[in-house]
Amino acid sequence: MNTLSAAALNEQYQSLPAAEIVCAAIRDLFPARIGLVSSFGTESAVLLHMIARADRTTPVLFLDTLKHFDETLEHRDRLIRRLRLEDVRTVRPATSDLVAGDPDGMLWSGNPDKCCDLRKTRPLAREVLRFSALFTGRKRHHGGGRGALETFEDDGPRIKVNPLVRWTPDDVEAYMDRHGLPRHPLADKGYPSVGCAVCTSPAGAGEGFRAGRWRGQGKIECGIHKPLPPD
Repeated sequence: MNTLSAAALNEQYQSLPAAEIVCAAIRDLFPARIGLVSSFGTESAVLLHMIARADRTTPVLFLDTLKHFDETLEHRDRLIRRLRLEDVRTVRPATSDLVAGDPDGMLWSGNPDKCCDLRKTRPLAREVLRFSALFTGRKRHHGGGRGALETFEDDGPRIKVNPLVRWTPDDVEAYMDRHGLPRHPLADKGYPSVGCAVCTSPAGAGEGFRAGRWRGQGKIECGIHKPLPPD
């Protein structure tokens, strides 16, 4: 059980640079008890790079929904090699759950909420039991309810740590340029945010960061992060 509160942690740490927050979380606040949930999406390289610099043995949880773009899997493997990440754990839905809940693999087309629950929420819920805290790469500029995010967030028995919460797209690009980090192959093809291939489309000019996710479904989150109040 976590004895630290998000409010106290925000008061003490939220004004620090993101890389210092990462180091403090790994080395001081949650030693051997923190991991990262990473989609290996268009902005993921930044936080992965910071974590690798602090301790490349930090567990990284990759949710393999079995519906990813091939480009995402290639980007994941490229970043693992480039950053020399030592503990990337692939988390998949249980075969029994897929057989019972999505035997033809088409649940996403009729009920995307149930599909996300089956392929993301349930598998991750089983995996995070061993952690006291989890890093996420969420940022306020993503919109969709994320405008209220803080650096540290109470999440039941765990703390979520969002070191990049105040970063802008320009901040992300500048960091990637400065450190020569590889881009997701779909980033230059109109995909600012990348999820499952079946539920992600390119975003048009002037659309929000996550506009291509579950387009036309009235859905803004997959369910692995607790709901936030609207912006």
